[in-house]
This record gives sequence, C-alpha cells and structure tokens, in this order.
Amino acid sequence: MTPPPSAPYRFEAQAWRTGATRVAGLDEAGRGPLAGPVVAAAVVIDAARRIRGLADSKILSADRRAELYDVIHQKAVAVGVAVVDHLTIDRINILEATRVAMREALAQLGVVPDLVITDYVALRDLPCPQRNLVDGDARCATVAAASIIAKVTRDRLMLEADKQFPEYGFARHKGYATAEHLAALDRFGPCAIHRRSFAGVWRQGELFLLEAED
Repeated sequence: MTPPPSAPYRFEAQAWRTGATRVAGLDEAGRGPLAGPVVAAAVVIDAARRIRGLADSKILSADRRAELYDVIHQKAVAVGVAVVDHLTIDRINILEATRVAMREALAQLGVVPDLVITDYVALRDLPCPQRNLVDGDARCATVAAASIIAKVTRDRLMLEADKQFPEYGFARHKGYATAEHLAALDRFGPCAIHRRSFAGVWRQGELFLLEAED
C-alpha cells in the first residue's frame, strides 16, 4: 500500500532561514464530536532532527499514528498537550474551548516559540508571530505532528470513556455523530460526557425526556 503523502517542512524552513529556530506547530482534535473533550497539541521540531512521514492524522491508520506519536515524543524539542472538557465546551462554546486548549498546549511546551503555525485557528495576543494555514495539518510538518499528538491523546481518552459508558460505542466512533452513536443517544439519552450544547445531543436528549414522560 502506498503511504499517504507527507507534510513538507516548507514553512518551517522559511522560518529557520530567518533565525526562528523554535517553530511550534499547533493543532487540535475533537471539535466535531458530540461527546468528550477537545485536545490541543503543540510540537517544536529541531531542523537538524526532522521527523519523516508526518501527515495529517486523519489520513493515517491508527497503528501508524501510534508509531509516530512515540517518535514525536522521542525526537521533538518540545511537546505540549492540553485537554479541555465537555463542561467547558458547553460553557464557552467549542471554538473558544479550542483556543483555550491551544494556549494551554503552548504553555505546556516549556519553551517560548519564535513562531506558531496553526491549522487555520487564529489566537489573540501571542508573544510571537503566528501563521494560520488552511489545511495546515496537510501542508506543514510541525502542524501534522501536533495533529497526531492531539488525535492519539484524544482517542485514548475516548477508549477509557468507552469502558465507563460501553453502551454508546465510543471506542469505535470516538464521540462523532455516526448512525450508531445517534441510535445510542436515541435509546439511552445523553451520558455524563456528552456536550449538551451540541444540537445532535440536545435534540436526542429532548426526545428521550419526552418519551420518558409519556
């Protein structure tokens, strides 16, 4: 099988040539699901220790993501990860919760970046320049690395959630609005980690409550 195309180091190389050695790629996982947290990751890679095979986490197999997750942790200059739970998502909305997670992931790096490259999401008042790339996880290697760290972290959290709430099938769909998930919501109503502010949840929950009252 042909491996998926790797994300290039084009944007990092441009920055490295100007003396910006600490380029942080920043991405999230979990904006779309109906349940669980949103997770953000930031990754700084040394120009002299480039990691090969980085790609948008969505096009990689689970096994390949897990392999690259370990390699990134072993070879990267710094990795920062942040988790923002469903309650915060419901309170401040998913976009703002994503920004909170991204800022915390940068804070967890332990180094101050010279440049931050994001997968499109812009952050206010960063202490360094930023570039916000459309499809950044496919076009920029450090953003791809961040997408892998964020997705593997979140997927593992949802595997743990599956043990607590096995009737919803979180191990299979990770909280996304699949037919299986919507059917479980219709049958059981929302569980403790569902995002009540998301339409797919409150509609199903509303139907569940109405049927319970009949």
